[in-house]
Amino acid sequence: MEDNLSSSEVSDVSKLSFLQRTLERGSSSKCLKLRGGEVCVAVISVQRYLSEQSDGQQGDSYSYDVTITDGVWRTKCFLHTSLNHLVQTNTLRTGRDISITQCSFVYNERSLGPGYICIEELTCGADRSVVLSSVKDVSALPMLVQHGMKRGVELLSDVPLKASRKHYLSLWNNDDPEGDTWIPGSPSTNTPLDVSKLTPLSSLESSLHQGWKPLPLLVRIIHKSKLRYYGRFGPKVDYPFQAYFEVADQSGITSLVLWNDLCLEFYQRLTVGTVLYLQNYFLRKSYSKRSRPYMDHYRMKIFTSVEISLDPRSAVITVVSPKGVLPQWRLPEVSYQFTTRSELETLSNNSACDVICLVTFVGRVERVKSKYPAGPEKFWTYRWIHGFDGTSEQPFILEVFSSSQPDVYSQLGPMAYLVCTQMRVCHVEGSLLYLTSSNETESFITGYHKGRPYVSDPKVKSFITWTKTLKDDVFLQKSTVGGHYCYPHPPLNYTQSMTDTPSPAQATLVSVADLKKELETLHYREHKRLAIQGQITAVRYIKHPKTTESTGTDRTEVSNVPADVCESDTHSHPSTAEQTSMAEKTSASKRKRGQKRAYEKITEGGEQDQEEESYSDPEEVQEFESHSHLQNEERGTKLELHPCRHAPDVSRLNERLFSSPDSDALSWESSGWSQQKEELWEHLCHGGLNQVSLCQRFTIDDKDILLQQSNLQPARWTPENNTGPTSPLTDSGYYQVTILGMNKEIAVDAVFSPIVSAEEPRAVGLPQDPHGNTMLSCLSSGFLCPLNDPANHSEVMHPEPAEVLMTASELEDTHVVCVLDLCHLGGDQIEVFVSKVYKVS
Repeated sequence: MEDNLSSSEVSDVSKLSFLQRTLERGSSSKCLKLRGGEVCVAVISVQRYLSEQSDGQQGDSYSYDVTITDGVWRTKCFLHTSLNHLVQTNTLRTGRDISITQCSFVYNERSLGPGYICIEELTCGADRSVVLSSVKDVSALPMLVQHGMKRGVELLSDVPLKASRKHYLSLWNNDDPEGDTWIPGSPSTNTPLDVSKLTPLSSLESSLHQGWKPLPLLVRIIHKSKLRYYGRFGPKVDYPFQAYFEVADQSGITSLVLWNDLCLEFYQRLTVGTVLYLQNYFLRKSYSKRSRPYMDHYRMKIFTSVEISLDPRSAVITVVSPKGVLPQWRLPEVSYQFTTRSELETLSNNSACDVICLVTFVGRVERVKSKYPAGPEKFWTYRWIHGFDGTSEQPFILEVFSSSQPDVYSQLGPMAYLVCTQMRVCHVEGSLLYLTSSNETESFITGYHKGRPYVSDPKVKSFITWTKTLKDDVFLQKSTVGGHYCYPHPPLNYTQSMTDTPSPAQATLVSVADLKKELETLHYREHKRLAIQGQITAVRYIKHPKTTESTGTDRTEVSNVPADVCESDTHSHPSTAEQTSMAEKTSASKRKRGQKRAYEKITEGGEQDQEEESYSDPEEVQEFESHSHLQNEERGTKLELHPCRHAPDVSRLNERLFSSPDSDALSWESSGWSQQKEELWEHLCHGGLNQVSLCQRFTIDDKDILLQQSNLQPARWTPENNTGPTSPLTDSGYYQVTILGMNKEIAVDAVFSPIVSAEEPRAVGLPQDPHGNTMLSCLSSGFLCPLNDPANHSEVMHPEPAEVLMTASELEDTHVVCVLDLCHLGGDQIEVFVSKVYKVS
């Protein structure tokens, strides 16, 4: 079938589709300005690749190809580099409509192929595409190429438009294989092998020094690392990838390196346990600074001075069929070092282990910028996971980075049996120990275990036996997905790090001006933990989190002004109640009147006598305190929690604590804030708590949409599973905290969402020393004391937000250090969470 436009099709431009008209008009002019209200197109794929460096360019940068459709045709366009930030912040994303307002037509002068559209200006439309609502299968839409030219390879295949690149990268990291050029796992061969003359691994070191060509090798893969994209192209290097494997024979263990084009052909085919017959390989001195897996449990000689190098120009690789592996070859079996949760505490820091668990919590995928300056700028993707194995009441806490297994990583969800190999133990003061993945970690979930060597391990069998005793509905009730989650918890005391790389729990202290720069340069789902010092000048309690769904349009310019900078004060944010229906507004009004009555009841004693700091009604005091005396069986002491006894002078409180007239909120302000905010240079506002920041209950019916929300934006559009709204784990409100920098020039708003229940994933490993539920003690601890524990059927009456805010005056003129967790949620949504507040004495 020929998709090119015929002469009869282009004779009447008025009958052409929007893309056809654009192609015809654009190919005859250098620059084409389009009317903004013409026709919208939908983005169906966004693809990334390394740009060619121009003279004077510092560092590496990436280019993006965007495939669009008008519902009739589809075509691949180049995104002008001035618009790259729209992809990097996930403003321009798949499944969204855009209007192209200016474009140009570009030819590759090094090729006789067709030209293509370069998008130079655009306007982003609704989050949910109108164009795609009528398209069932985008792959069935014909690809549009320029009239009169041969069918363009770059337009119709998985090849970039610009630069001399032959492949795309994964959109959000450099670790995952991306595109049709990567050959998936395929059946191994039954080719007869000549094993009469082989080189044992033990003789490779001497072979390197003697310079003679070794005989073939017969080895088994016992470890596999993730891909490394080193990004240095050359005359004979179109695919600058590298992957390490650890291989063994009866004489020992050594490293094998797969280079360049061979990664595309073999990386996904070679798995742990695979037997290889290798010819025409090279030997080279090992790279000493790379990481290596833990292999002492094999009790074999490990050769670290030399490694086997497989080059695409010469190496011959034969993958041996499992049925063709003979016992007389005496190849060692794959061995594991599984550790149960009850045994984990005995392992030292940085020890290696393998684990298997039943997953109960899967955090959203986030990104962190690579710390290594060499090579192209890249991000690592990671997510936090909780899982149990039946040997302890405490879960495994796992920090799992991408391991070049995109299918497994994207399908990881609660109720899965998860195996993670070569994890590293991390001991951090003030938190439970956790495990983090290494370059050699592999992850497998339900559906991917068949045929893996670990299935016969005794501890794996014991785990499977335990899972058969469980009731699915019981564990399902404990299962959650996504939301704000950061681990480890900040330490008890803050000490400023003297190095550029603080510990995982420690936050780097920056100025508020530096914080502004960090907020402006965050990429999509990038996470950073920073600390700032200053004073808390306002606290606002807000009942309802806002949604991130947008149905309007937003104009996106080349010189984009950061959307997270505004000049409004803490009372200028639009509330959810303002956007609700009339019935919801009436309900919100009733709640506000109820809060006002409750507040008046709490403070009426202060109106009668300004010197009195407790309730005037003894019966009310007794009733409240009856819920505040809790027996701590472990400590053998009685904890008396009297939140309101820390209240300031109530006459002053009446001036500072009030119900905002335009939203379902209560606020406190310091005495000087009204004047200070008039003298600010900038006030950084972020609009409060988003729905994506809330942990969601996991249900089988909502599985697809929950996993979609917790994963990164897909590079290719597929029809969404519209299963309706999901249920957050808790529906309590949050506090918006305004922090004024020490120099009183810049203020920033941040979200404080106290933990209220032991079933929240954030509560795991959190130090839970009792405190008085004052505003400062809640900010310092991160939770309302004590936590509700549904497992033990203990319901605790926590203080109302108004009662907590009554104690906020102790923040007046108090020097604090605030630990902030930042995460870019896409578009103009930036999450700024207060994780901990330290009072500076």
